[in-house]
Amino acid sequence: MIIYGKQVCLYALNKHPDIIKTVYVAKKGILPQELFHKFHSKIKFLENRWAQAKARGGNHQGLLLEIEPIKQDSISCIKDGDFVLVLDGLTDIGNIGAIIRSAYALGVDGVVISGIRQLNLEAVARTSAGALLDIPFVIVPNIADTLNEFKQISFELYGANMDGESIQDVEFASKKVLIMGSEDKGMSKKVKSKLDKIVSIDMQHGFDSLNVNAAAAILIHRMKYAVK
Repeated sequence: MIIYGKQVCLYALNKHPDIIKTVYVAKKGILPQELFHKFHSKIKFLENRWAQAKARGGNHQGLLLEIEPIKQDSISCIKDGDFVLVLDGLTDIGNIGAIIRSAYALGVDGVVISGIRQLNLEAVARTSAGALLDIPFVIVPNIADTLNEFKQISFELYGANMDGESIQDVEFASKKVLIMGSEDKGMSKKVKSKLDKIVSIDMQHGFDSLNVNAAAAILIHRMKYAVK
């Protein structure tokens, strides 16, 4: 598995040296001296054209890594946490990565991803700035069954939608799931039927929408601390 880009690669080198197989360097001075010496035996220098080929035309910024495959966790592992994020039907890799980055930084315990046939984990690792390497996550085929599992062990389910109750007026359960629907269609009727509450973010100046990753960050931060 190849990941590329300075931020995610430095994160992996510093936090997960055990998964590093090869360090590809295509730009002089891109590695701090400490890391250069630490991984010296695994470093290979590449001409830019070969680096571009490995990055499949992406912006590698002079640094690429071959790493062990990123592994999903089990749904049982996710259910051990108290605060779970569900991404249902999101397809944009940039949005998925940005949300996972915010979720990890703001204290979510695990992420469930559904409604997407195949997820490019290398790309999500990059767009999450490496957070995917640390946050427990699982991809499930049937979100309705998964939400039922959470309800059976006393999680409360909250969905984000513009017609919901303002998050400023809600106190959240200690064991909770936040569901973010797709960028264009939002949550499905089946998912909505499972919810304990629909929540929304108050808007100013008559503006009526936020990017899904900005909305997720606001909701996660509020739900983390406004607990019953």
